[in-house]
Amino acid sequence: MAQTNPQDKARSALGRYRLMAWITGSMLLLLCLEVVLHYVVGISKDRLGVFQYVPFAHGWIYVVYLAAVLDLWTKMRWTYGRLVAMVLAGVVPVMSFVLERRVHADAEAVLEPDTLAA
Repeated sequence: MAQTNPQDKARSALGRYRLMAWITGSMLLLLCLEVVLHYVVGISKDRLGVFQYVPFAHGWIYVVYLAAVLDLWTKMRWTYGRLVAMVLAGVVPVMSFVLERRVHADAEAVLEPDTLAA
């Protein structure tokens, strides 16, 4: 059955965003580790094993993260500044974890009164 309630759609979008923020942030930390191992420590790509695929995986995961960001942003009708911050959170290490917590709190504050009134 399709969801018709805007609050339900926003809650679903929030859940997808939270999941993708954690996955993207984790992959970005792995990417930072891969860069350090390869360029700072000097380990060759052959010896990195699975880590050599982290940049490719992070790139595609970031695309899915952007779709989740746009979905939540349009449903919550936030400002462009919030959109820019959410987009940048996927490429700045640790920022996705910090911003996810803040976005979740802000969204819950907006959605909470609507569910209590129903």
